[in-house]
Amino acid sequence: MAKVYVGTYAKYNAGSVEGAWLDLEDYADKDEFLTACHDLHKDEADPELMFQDHEDIPAGMVSESHISDEVWEWLELSEHEREVIMVYREHEDESASFEYILEAFQGTARDEEDYAQQLAEDLGAIDENASWPNNCIDWERAARELFMDGYSIHEGYVFRAH
Repeated sequence: MAKVYVGTYAKYNAGSVEGAWLDLEDYADKDEFLTACHDLHKDEADPELMFQDHEDIPAGMVSESHISDEVWEWLELSEHEREVIMVYREHEDESASFEYILEAFQGTARDEEDYAQQLAEDLGAIDENASWPNNCIDWERAARELFMDGYSIHEGYVFRAH
């Protein structure tokens, strides 16, 4: 559940972290969210919002004083797509577009060697049911060569630079 803890700079500077967690899925867009934030802090004449924490939102989309419009695009994605994007942005590039990341995503694997063997089977380079030559292939070396050529794996997700 994507959520943000919203306080204000005035409260923070006065030594308080008073605010609330707001679930972003409760708001149709950024304007509706910001209206709710201002309503939350209506005890201040002109609250300067402070996004003090966030959960289940990729790196680069929320900072202390800014929330990206991209968050609402994020909320429209499937849970799987969200997870892929979070992993990529955490380990590779926090500013990469959703489209780029989803095109770079190649699948999942236990590790580099598992992916190398899986890819070789998918390409028809080997017969997955045959014991030979599978039991003779140095999958560690095959994986090392494959992953030196633009592939990466993080938390079981495989990506390829394109």
